[in-house]
Amino acid sequence: MHKHDHELQHSELSEMDLRVRALETVLTQKGFLDPAALDVLIETYETRIGPRNGARVVARAWVDAEFRAWLMRDASAAIASLGYSGRQGEHMVAVENTATRHNMVVCTLCSCYPWPVLGLPPTWYKSAPYRSRVVRDPRGVLADFGVRLPDDVEIRIWDSTAEIRYLVIPQRPPGTERLSEDALAALVTRDSMIGTGLALPAESTP
Repeated sequence: MHKHDHELQHSELSEMDLRVRALETVLTQKGFLDPAALDVLIETYETRIGPRNGARVVARAWVDAEFRAWLMRDASAAIASLGYSGRQGEHMVAVENTATRHNMVVCTLCSCYPWPVLGLPPTWYKSAPYRSRVVRDPRGVLADFGVRLPDDVEIRIWDSTAEIRYLVIPQRPPGTERLSEDALAALVTRDSMIGTGLALPAESTP
């Protein structure tokens, strides 16, 4: 678990989290559940399958001006055109990072999250410390994730709801003009699409 995961999980577990953990313990004790297999499954959906969809959306927006305009105008339709749609992805809004503005997403009431493009929400996204602190101290939260922005960059917080979910379009890294769309998608991380991270630098590609 990453350092920032620990820092954002100091609050008590919710009643639902306690129930889930109790059920998991019982199923494990009875031999119906393999914790290691469960961890692999969760990790796959949390960091690979889901975020990979969103990364393809971002990469297409980076290389296709017409698609980018469509995405900013009607994110739900543009995303669906790539085959990514479904429950909790019906009403999407794309917000774009620029040299003067950085966007971050939170769900202050619960943990609304765009599953079709980002997969399962990370544990820290659902935690009370993140949900409250990102509104009060976004630069401090970014620092916990290793991101430090110039003082003149505006940070805007977007609060997801059951009706609207947001996808951050991170800035395209410099020096990537000759990369293919697939190579660009490999630079897009889950955290960069939430706003707690940045896209990987060009030298991260093979």
